[in-house]
Parts: sequence; C-alpha cells; structure tokens
Amino acid sequence: MKVVAFNGSPRKDGNTAALIKHVLSELEKEGIETEIVQVGGKSIHGCTACAKCFENKDQKCVIEKDIVNDCIAKMAEADGIILATPTYFADLTPEIKALIDRAGFVAKANDELFRRKVGAAVVAVRRAGSIHAFDSINHFFTISQMIIPGSSYWNMGIGLAEGDVEKDEEGVWTMETLGQNMAWLLKKINA
Repeated sequence: MKVVAFNGSPRKDGNTAALIKHVLSELEKEGIETEIVQVGGKSIHGCTACAKCFENKDQKCVIEKDIVNDCIAKMAEADGIILATPTYFADLTPEIKALIDRAGFVAKANDELFRRKVGAAVVAVRRAGSIHAFDSINHFFTISQMIIPGSSYWNMGIGLAEGDVEKDEEGVWTMETLGQNMAWLLKKINA
C-alpha cells in the first residue's frame, strides 16, 4: 500500500510539511509506503475548461507544461492521497486548487479514477480560516467518491513561524491520530 502527500505550501520545509510528516510517520509504522510531492511554489496552471480530458480519456490533462499529469499518475497509483495546504486568506493555496480542479476533471473523465481511495486533508493555519480550506479539500474527496478517515479534531495545526506547529500539541496529536486511522482504514479496504 502507498500514500502520496501533496504539499501545497511554497515553504518546502514549513509548518505544512511538518504536519504531513506526523501523519506519514504513523503510516510508515504500519508498513505503508509514503511519498511527499512538493507542489507549492511550482508554476501550476488552472483548469481551462477545455474538456479535452473527456474526449481523450487517457488519464491526463492536455496542459503538459507543469507537474499536474505526474501528480495525477501518482494519485491513480496510490491507495491513499493527502492534500495539504497552509491557509491563505481562509482558503487553499492556488497550486492545490489548480491540482484539485485539473485532477478532479481528469478523474471524472476517466471512470472515476480516484473512487474508493482514502483521502485526507491537512491544513496549517496561523489563527483562523482553516475550516474552509479543510472543507474545500474534503469536497474534492467526496465528489471523487473517496473515503475520508476522521481524527480527534479537524486536521489542522496552528503556527506562524516555521516550526511553530510542533508547539501545537493538539495539532500534532491530531495528525498522529489521522495517520493511525488512515492506516487502519487502508488495511481494512485492502484486506
């Protein structure tokens, strides 16, 4: 089994990455392979609504000048997908939003490519607004017919400066619990 996490923060080693690592650590303890893909800070074009993915049905977006098709391929191969973002004005980063839009259309065009995969949102936040970002990612998972594990709280960690989320004991515990629940669910689905 494998879980791929997509880090939507332009800060490769910032608070969002720290939260992801807490989730992945729990998955790895259960023998689940993990990978982090850096999407934040990359130039990712939004969906152009061309509908070529519905014509071609080749599990790809026709825009080939960025990493989205590589991300879609990793999503298709994975058993679990984590989408992680810092909170920007109570929302996702533009890179995660573009990935959601394009991957979502490609998945719909290709017989629900992500159906029954396990999906989890991870959100870093300074103070407030994280629930909207969390909901936006979960909307993608539910419309993609994915299965979402719960945790002990909403999947967010609080911090501003790099490393601050490590001081958020409840946030760290929430990520660890999420990793444990995700591992349990993946094992049940793949039994």
